[in-house]
Amino acid sequence: MNDLLSQIGNFGFPIILSMYLLVRIEGKIETLSTTITHLSNVLEKQEDK
Repeated sequence: MNDLLSQIGNFGFPIILSMYLLVRIEGKIETLSTTITHLSNVLEKQEDK
């Protein structure tokens, strides 16, 4: 039982930290993707002129 609690203590924090960072980065990646799409559209319109 102590072994199990020790393993949860050792691996629980890195798992929680990883999940937190993935959630934060997901929003930034979504914004970056939207910005790249917008930039691509602007460049395409510039080429058409």
